[in-house]
Amino acid sequence: MYICMAFIILMTVFGNLLVIISISHFRQLHSPTNLIILSLAFIDWFVGAFVMPCSMIRSVENCWYFGETFCKIHYSVDIMMSVASLLHLGLISVDRYLAICKPLQYRTSVTMHKVAALIGITWMFSFAFGFGVILSKVNLVGVEELFINSCTGTCIVFFNKEAGMMAAFVAFFIPGTVMIALYMKIFYVAKVQARKINCSLAMTRAQCNKKCTSEQTERKAAKTLAIVLGVFLLCWLPFSMMLIVDPFFDYSTPAVVFEAFGWLGYFNSTCNPLIYGLFYPWFKRVFKIILSGKVFQNGSSLLNIY
Repeated sequence: MYICMAFIILMTVFGNLLVIISISHFRQLHSPTNLIILSLAFIDWFVGAFVMPCSMIRSVENCWYFGETFCKIHYSVDIMMSVASLLHLGLISVDRYLAICKPLQYRTSVTMHKVAALIGITWMFSFAFGFGVILSKVNLVGVEELFINSCTGTCIVFFNKEAGMMAAFVAFFIPGTVMIALYMKIFYVAKVQARKINCSLAMTRAQCNKKCTSEQTERKAAKTLAIVLGVFLLCWLPFSMMLIVDPFFDYSTPAVVFEAFGWLGYFNSTCNPLIYGLFYPWFKRVFKIILSGKVFQNGSSLLNIY
Protein backbone atom coordinates (compact mmCIF):
# COMPACT_ATOMS: atom_id res chain seq x y z
CA MET A 1 0.00 0.00 0.00
CA TYR A 2 2.85 2.38 0.80
CA ILE A 3 4.50 1.69 -2.58
CA CYS A 4 1.23 2.12 -4.50
CA MET A 5 0.23 5.32 -2.69
CA ALA A 6 3.76 6.76 -2.89
CA PHE A 7 3.72 6.16 -6.65
CA ILE A 8 0.40 8.03 -6.96
CA ILE A 9 1.80 10.89 -4.85
CA LEU A 10 4.96 11.16 -6.98
CA MET A 11 2.87 11.11 -10.18
CA THR A 12 0.67 13.87 -8.76
CA VAL A 13 3.55 16.08 -7.63
CA PHE A 14 5.77 15.78 -10.71
CA GLY A 15 2.91 15.79 -13.24
CA ASN A 16 1.42 19.00 -11.90
CA LEU A 17 4.88 20.51 -11.46
CA LEU A 18 5.42 20.05 -15.20
CA VAL A 19 2.16 21.90 -15.88
CA ILE A 20 3.15 24.72 -13.51
CA ILE A 21 6.60 25.12 -15.10
CA SER A 22 5.16 24.94 -18.63
CA ILE A 23 2.59 27.69 -18.23
CA SER A 24 4.79 29.88 -16.01
CA HIS A 25 7.90 29.73 -18.21
CA PHE A 26 6.66 29.90 -21.81
CA ARG A 27 5.20 33.31 -22.70
CA GLN A 28 3.13 31.88 -25.53
CA LEU A 29 1.10 29.97 -22.94
CA HIS A 30 0.21 33.10 -20.95
CA SER A 31 -3.55 33.31 -21.58
CA PRO A 32 -6.66 33.65 -19.36
CA THR A 33 -7.59 29.99 -19.77
CA ASN A 34 -4.08 28.77 -18.99
CA LEU A 35 -3.93 31.06 -15.96
CA ILE A 36 -6.89 29.13 -14.48
CA ILE A 37 -5.23 25.82 -15.44
CA LEU A 38 -2.03 27.04 -13.73
CA SER A 39 -3.93 27.77 -10.51
CA LEU A 40 -5.69 24.38 -10.73
CA ALA A 41 -2.33 22.64 -11.24
CA PHE A 42 -0.98 24.37 -8.14
CA ILE A 43 -3.99 23.07 -6.15
CA ASP A 44 -3.36 19.54 -7.39
CA TRP A 45 0.37 19.86 -6.66
CA PHE A 46 -0.38 21.07 -3.11
CA VAL A 47 -2.73 18.12 -2.56
CA GLY A 48 -0.01 15.71 -3.70
CA ALA A 49 2.80 17.36 -1.75
CA PHE A 50 1.09 18.08 1.59
CA VAL A 51 -2.36 16.44 1.91
CA MET A 52 -1.83 12.99 0.42
CA PRO A 53 1.35 12.02 2.38
CA CYS A 54 -0.39 12.47 5.76
CA SER A 55 -3.47 10.66 4.46
CA MET A 56 -1.24 7.83 3.24
CA ILE A 57 0.19 7.25 6.73
CA ARG A 58 -3.30 7.41 8.27
CA SER A 59 -4.74 4.97 5.71
CA VAL A 60 -1.95 2.40 6.03
CA GLU A 61 -1.31 2.59 9.77
CA ASN A 62 -4.95 3.16 10.80
CA CYS A 63 -3.58 5.71 13.23
CA TRP A 64 -2.93 9.48 13.31
CA TYR A 65 0.49 10.46 14.67
CA PHE A 66 0.35 14.23 14.21
CA GLY A 67 -1.97 15.44 16.98
CA GLU A 68 -5.49 16.84 17.18
CA THR A 69 -4.59 20.38 16.06
CA PHE A 70 -2.86 19.21 12.88
CA CYS A 71 -5.80 16.86 12.24
CA LYS A 72 -8.11 19.88 12.07
CA ILE A 73 -5.68 21.74 9.82
CA HIS A 74 -5.33 18.68 7.60
CA TYR A 75 -9.08 18.29 7.06
CA SER A 76 -9.55 22.05 6.66
CA VAL A 77 -6.93 22.16 3.90
CA ASP A 78 -8.39 18.99 2.37
CA ILE A 79 -11.86 20.52 2.12
CA MET A 80 -10.43 23.85 0.97
CA MET A 81 -8.52 22.27 -1.92
CA SER A 82 -11.48 20.12 -2.98
CA VAL A 83 -13.78 23.15 -3.11
CA ALA A 84 -11.11 25.21 -4.89
CA SER A 85 -10.69 22.48 -7.54
CA LEU A 86 -14.38 22.42 -8.37
CA LEU A 87 -14.64 26.22 -8.45
CA HIS A 88 -11.65 26.41 -10.78
CA LEU A 89 -13.33 23.92 -13.10
CA GLY A 90 -16.36 26.18 -12.91
CA LEU A 91 -14.25 29.14 -14.01
CA ILE A 92 -12.85 27.06 -16.88
CA SER A 93 -16.35 26.08 -18.02
CA VAL A 94 -17.45 29.75 -18.01
CA ASP A 95 -14.27 30.71 -19.88
CA ARG A 96 -14.90 28.06 -22.55
CA TYR A 97 -18.57 29.04 -22.77
CA LEU A 98 -17.66 32.64 -23.54
CA ALA A 99 -14.89 31.63 -25.96
CA ILE A 100 -17.11 29.25 -27.95
CA CYS A 101 -20.57 30.80 -27.65
CA LYS A 102 -19.71 34.52 -27.42
CA PRO A 103 -16.30 34.93 -29.07
CA LEU A 104 -16.61 38.69 -29.69
CA GLN A 105 -17.41 39.40 -26.04
CA TYR A 106 -14.68 37.01 -24.94
CA ARG A 107 -11.90 38.95 -26.69
CA THR A 108 -12.92 42.23 -25.07
CA SER A 109 -14.22 41.20 -21.63
CA VAL A 110 -11.96 38.31 -20.55
CA THR A 111 -8.56 39.70 -19.56
CA MET A 112 -5.68 38.40 -17.47
CA HIS A 113 -6.40 40.91 -14.69
CA LYS A 114 -10.07 39.95 -14.42
CA VAL A 115 -9.28 36.24 -14.42
CA ALA A 116 -6.58 36.76 -11.76
CA ALA A 117 -9.11 38.63 -9.58
CA LEU A 118 -11.66 35.81 -9.95
CA ILE A 119 -9.00 33.24 -9.05
CA GLY A 120 -8.16 35.26 -5.93
CA ILE A 121 -11.82 35.38 -4.90
CA THR A 122 -12.09 31.62 -5.48
CA TRP A 123 -9.10 30.95 -3.22
CA MET A 124 -10.49 33.19 -0.46
CA PHE A 125 -13.93 31.57 -0.58
CA SER A 126 -12.40 28.08 -0.51
CA PHE A 127 -10.23 29.03 2.47
CA ALA A 128 -13.21 30.47 4.36
CA PHE A 129 -15.37 27.43 3.58
CA GLY A 130 -12.75 24.78 4.43
CA PHE A 131 -11.48 26.28 7.66
CA GLY A 132 -14.88 27.73 8.62
CA VAL A 133 -16.65 24.35 8.62
CA ILE A 134 -13.99 22.57 10.70
CA LEU A 135 -12.98 25.31 13.14
CA SER A 136 -16.56 26.47 13.82
CA LYS A 137 -17.55 22.82 14.47
CA VAL A 138 -20.86 23.40 12.68
CA ASN A 139 -20.46 19.87 11.28
CA LEU A 140 -20.53 18.38 14.80
CA VAL A 141 -23.86 19.81 16.00
CA GLY A 142 -25.89 16.82 17.18
CA VAL A 143 -23.05 14.31 16.77
CA GLU A 144 -20.74 15.56 19.54
CA GLU A 145 -20.88 12.20 21.33
CA LEU A 146 -19.60 10.34 18.28
CA PHE A 147 -16.71 12.77 17.99
CA ILE A 148 -15.83 12.62 21.69
CA ASN A 149 -16.08 8.81 21.79
CA SER A 150 -13.97 8.30 18.67
CA CYS A 151 -10.83 6.25 19.24
CA THR A 152 -7.79 8.10 20.56
CA GLY A 153 -5.11 8.48 17.91
CA THR A 154 -7.52 8.68 14.98
CA CYS A 155 -8.24 11.61 12.67
CA ILE A 156 -11.90 11.33 11.65
CA VAL A 157 -14.20 14.09 10.47
CA PHE A 158 -17.93 13.79 11.19
CA PHE A 159 -20.70 15.63 9.31
CA ASN A 160 -24.21 15.79 10.70
CA LYS A 161 -27.10 15.44 8.27
CA GLU A 162 -27.50 19.17 7.64
CA ALA A 163 -23.78 19.92 7.28
CA GLY A 164 -23.19 16.88 5.08
CA MET A 165 -25.95 17.85 2.67
CA MET A 166 -24.88 21.50 2.68
CA ALA A 167 -21.24 20.64 1.96
CA ALA A 168 -22.11 18.16 -0.79
CA PHE A 169 -24.60 20.43 -2.57
CA VAL A 170 -22.79 23.76 -2.16
CA ALA A 171 -19.34 22.39 -2.96
CA PHE A 172 -20.20 19.69 -5.50
CA PHE A 173 -23.71 19.12 -6.87
CA ILE A 174 -24.85 22.70 -7.54
CA PRO A 175 -21.61 23.87 -9.24
CA GLY A 176 -21.32 20.52 -11.02
CA THR A 177 -24.85 20.86 -12.43
CA VAL A 178 -24.10 24.38 -13.66
CA MET A 179 -20.90 23.18 -15.35
CA ILE A 180 -22.64 20.27 -17.04
CA ALA A 181 -25.32 22.66 -18.36
CA LEU A 182 -22.64 25.03 -19.72
CA TYR A 183 -20.76 22.23 -21.45
CA MET A 184 -23.96 20.90 -23.02
CA LYS A 185 -24.53 24.39 -24.42
CA ILE A 186 -20.91 24.56 -25.61
CA PHE A 187 -21.12 21.24 -27.44
CA TYR A 188 -24.40 22.23 -29.05
CA VAL A 189 -22.95 25.51 -30.32
CA ALA A 190 -19.73 23.76 -31.42
CA LYS A 191 -21.78 21.24 -33.40
CA VAL A 192 -23.70 24.03 -35.11
CA GLN A 193 -20.47 25.87 -35.90
CA ALA A 194 -18.97 22.73 -37.39
CA ARG A 195 -21.89 22.47 -39.80
CA LYS A 196 -21.59 26.13 -40.77
CA ILE A 197 -17.87 26.06 -41.53
CA ASN A 198 -18.03 26.90 -45.18
CA CYS A 199 -15.39 29.35 -46.27
CA SER A 200 -16.61 32.29 -48.29
CA LEU A 201 -15.31 32.74 -51.83
CA ALA A 202 -14.25 36.24 -50.86
CA MET A 203 -11.76 34.81 -48.37
CA THR A 204 -8.23 34.03 -49.34
CA ARG A 205 -7.04 30.50 -48.66
CA ALA A 206 -4.79 31.70 -45.83
CA GLN A 207 -7.68 33.53 -44.12
CA CYS A 208 -9.88 30.47 -44.49
CA ASN A 209 -7.30 28.13 -42.99
CA LYS A 210 -6.66 30.52 -40.10
CA LYS A 211 -10.37 30.80 -39.27
CA CYS A 212 -11.03 27.07 -39.49
CA THR A 213 -7.92 26.22 -37.45
CA SER A 214 -8.90 28.71 -34.74
CA GLU A 215 -12.42 27.28 -34.44
CA GLN A 216 -11.10 23.72 -34.35
CA THR A 217 -8.63 24.68 -31.60
CA GLU A 218 -11.37 26.23 -29.49
CA ARG A 219 -13.63 23.17 -29.86
CA LYS A 220 -10.79 20.78 -29.05
CA ALA A 221 -9.93 22.80 -25.95
CA ALA A 222 -13.58 22.64 -24.84
CA LYS A 223 -13.67 18.86 -25.32
CA THR A 224 -10.42 18.37 -23.41
CA LEU A 225 -11.59 20.48 -20.48
CA ALA A 226 -14.92 18.64 -20.52
CA ILE A 227 -12.96 15.41 -20.04
CA VAL A 228 -11.22 17.06 -17.07
CA LEU A 229 -14.67 17.89 -15.67
CA GLY A 230 -15.95 14.36 -16.29
CA VAL A 231 -12.98 12.79 -14.51
CA PHE A 232 -13.48 15.17 -11.58
CA LEU A 233 -17.17 14.22 -11.27
CA LEU A 234 -16.40 10.48 -11.44
CA CYS A 235 -13.66 10.81 -8.81
CA TRP A 236 -15.63 12.91 -6.32
CA LEU A 237 -19.21 11.68 -6.85
CA PRO A 238 -18.88 8.54 -4.64
CA PHE A 239 -17.41 10.54 -1.74
CA SER A 240 -20.06 13.27 -2.07
CA MET A 241 -22.86 10.70 -2.08
CA MET A 242 -21.37 9.01 0.97
CA LEU A 243 -21.20 12.40 2.72
CA ILE A 244 -24.98 12.74 2.30
CA VAL A 245 -26.04 9.14 2.93
CA ASP A 246 -23.74 8.13 5.80
CA PRO A 247 -25.38 10.30 8.55
CA PHE A 248 -28.79 8.77 7.76
CA PHE A 249 -27.38 5.27 8.44
CA ASP A 250 -25.78 6.14 11.80
CA TYR A 251 -22.29 6.48 10.28
CA SER A 252 -22.15 2.78 9.49
CA THR A 253 -19.90 3.16 6.44
CA PRO A 254 -16.79 1.01 6.98
CA ALA A 255 -13.56 2.94 7.44
CA VAL A 256 -12.03 1.09 4.48
CA VAL A 257 -14.79 2.36 2.15
CA PHE A 258 -14.43 5.88 3.53
CA GLU A 259 -10.67 5.81 2.87
CA ALA A 260 -11.12 4.29 -0.60
CA PHE A 261 -13.58 6.97 -1.73
CA GLY A 262 -11.31 9.64 -0.26
CA TRP A 263 -8.34 8.34 -2.26
CA LEU A 264 -10.49 8.16 -5.38
CA GLY A 265 -11.05 11.88 -4.91
CA TYR A 266 -7.31 12.45 -4.45
CA PHE A 267 -6.67 10.51 -7.65
CA ASN A 268 -8.35 13.31 -9.57
CA SER A 269 -5.29 15.47 -8.84
CA THR A 270 -3.15 12.79 -10.50
CA CYS A 271 -5.34 12.55 -13.60
CA ASN A 272 -5.45 16.21 -14.64
CA PRO A 273 -1.83 16.56 -15.90
CA LEU A 274 -2.14 13.18 -17.66
CA ILE A 275 -5.22 14.48 -19.51
CA TYR A 276 -3.35 17.63 -20.57
CA GLY A 277 -0.43 15.53 -21.82
CA LEU A 278 -2.65 13.16 -23.79
CA PHE A 279 -4.98 15.68 -25.42
CA TYR A 280 -2.93 18.88 -25.77
CA PRO A 281 -0.19 18.51 -28.46
CA TRP A 282 1.51 21.71 -27.31
CA PHE A 283 1.78 20.34 -23.77
CA LYS A 284 3.58 17.31 -25.21
CA ARG A 285 6.08 19.61 -26.93
CA VAL A 286 6.59 21.63 -23.76
CA PHE A 287 7.10 18.50 -21.66
CA LYS A 288 9.77 17.29 -24.10
CA ILE A 289 11.54 20.67 -23.93
CA ILE A 290 11.51 20.61 -20.12
CA LEU A 291 12.61 16.99 -19.77
CA SER A 292 15.39 17.44 -22.35
CA GLY A 293 16.84 20.39 -20.42
CA LYS A 294 16.35 22.90 -23.24
CA VAL A 295 14.24 24.97 -20.86
CA PHE A 296 17.51 26.17 -19.22
CA GLN A 297 18.81 27.69 -22.46
CA ASN A 298 18.71 31.46 -22.99
CA GLY A 299 15.55 32.62 -24.72
CA SER A 300 13.71 29.33 -24.17
CA SER A 301 10.68 31.20 -22.83
CA LEU A 302 10.18 32.73 -26.29
CA LEU A 303 10.13 29.41 -28.16
CA ASN A 304 7.24 28.79 -30.57
CA ILE A 305 5.08 26.21 -28.80
CA TYR A 306 2.31 25.97 -31.36
